[in-house]
Amino acid sequence: MSKTSDNKLTKTDIQTLSNLTGLADLVVKQANKKHTPAIDIPIRALSNISFNERKRIIEMGRRTSQRQLFNLSQAKSFMQTMLVTSGVKQLIDQGKTTSIRGLFYLLKHTIPGVKEETFDEQADCDPIIEDCEVLLNSLREELHLYAQKRGDMVGEIQIIDSGDEIDCSRMGSGGYGVPSIVEPDVIQFKKCNAKFILHVEKDTVWQRFNEDKFWKKHHCILTHGAGQPPRGVRRLLYRMHHELNLPIFCLLDNDPWGYYIYSVIKQGSINLAFESQRMAIPEAKYIGLRSVDFAKCKLSDSVKITLNEQDKKRAKQIAEYPWFKKKKAWQKEIATMLENGFKLEVEALTNRDISFVTEKYVPERLDEGNFLD
Repeated sequence: MSKTSDNKLTKTDIQTLSNLTGLADLVVKQANKKHTPAIDIPIRALSNISFNERKRIIEMGRRTSQRQLFNLSQAKSFMQTMLVTSGVKQLIDQGKTTSIRGLFYLLKHTIPGVKEETFDEQADCDPIIEDCEVLLNSLREELHLYAQKRGDMVGEIQIIDSGDEIDCSRMGSGGYGVPSIVEPDVIQFKKCNAKFILHVEKDTVWQRFNEDKFWKKHHCILTHGAGQPPRGVRRLLYRMHHELNLPIFCLLDNDPWGYYIYSVIKQGSINLAFESQRMAIPEAKYIGLRSVDFAKCKLSDSVKITLNEQDKKRAKQIAEYPWFKKKKAWQKEIATMLENGFKLEVEALTNRDISFVTEKYVPERLDEGNFLD
């Protein structure tokens, strides 16, 4: 039994503990009735997701798979599931958080009487954590678990992070590092003078915008997610969009990966469809880079990156996504890239001038309302 601290539980903590208790009571009740202890886990697969055209987000379906204690092929995963929920309860009771790596080590031990390990490696633990998220209808962060911090923010917003006031317009060249857990009990918005959010794909592009003080000239917030944005960045974008009514514009590479990143921000992740309602931002706009920009911006042939077979295959897959399939502008965009036979990184715009992207490309797109939806 974990020692309960005197920490003050949040409403979310109370709800999560209630869900954990309900799960434990279910298993005990089954055992008392001499039934096989079993839990139903929602299936996290492409076959169990759909696109809600009204909400414009990816949603998880209702299909589940049963995990039984007295099934030889399922006994270990059943035990691991209950072990993770026990670890989560311990964290909430003590008012502490840990990394998913930390939870792995917290729960890892040799089962008494045998040589079997609870978890052999991190890869065994991670999917069980995701199972527990859908089982408890909770974000990983609400289970007091965090991942590696990745992504920065700068601009005209003041926040309170764990009681500390932070002015994101006075963060120097490094910016404010977006934490993994950005829920309202950790991050509150104090003051915001920004008119919109510009999310860029990579740190290198973000650095150019920050150095040129783009956020100051255009009264905005500038973020990046070091490639595909981690959940902390996506969740913070969602909160700022909904709570502060800030439009979000995405500046991403002109390649299948950039298109996919936009898809994840806008409609949600296929792998984490159960979180779309609290992360997806259907109103997000794609401001660039576009397939027509090579000619329009008069770039040199030297910036072209030839599409390989994997790129072509991925582009065709993305074109078939239900949320892109019916949009003529996106079909044309993807088709043009395939016809070009090459892809472009946002950094290619420095071929024109070191600050071309901050002083001309993005300002013109914003003024013209030239973006893909």
